[in-house]
Amino acid sequence: MLAYAPAISFQNSSAMTDCFVYVLGTRDKTRHLTYVGWTNDIDKRVARHNAGTGARSTRGRVWVLLHTESFATKQEAMSREWHLKRDRAFRKTLAANITKPARKRAPKKTAKRT
Repeated sequence: MLAYAPAISFQNSSAMTDCFVYVLGTRDKTRHLTYVGWTNDIDKRVARHNAGTGARSTRGRVWVLLHTESFATKQEAMSREWHLKRDRAFRKTLAANITKPARKRAPKKTAKRT
């Protein structure tokens, strides 16, 4: 008679750390914009978005953190991110509370004198 042991799954250690889903918001003259993503380090990720090294769609804007949720696994966080990206009503209510952030200023160009 054969006995079967229960399957043991080994998860990646990075999957066991806290993962976060976040909603960023910004406002320009005519509209509110939101961005939904997931990360392991919220502060570092928001800083990257504001530095212009985050997702391409977030470059050139000043973003504020509107909402965060914590999850035990990456899979749960990615699933919630998927749902939040499709929940426009929720993101719209979050965006309604955005005050206009300070604009990013481009460095002044100095005129060449000849």
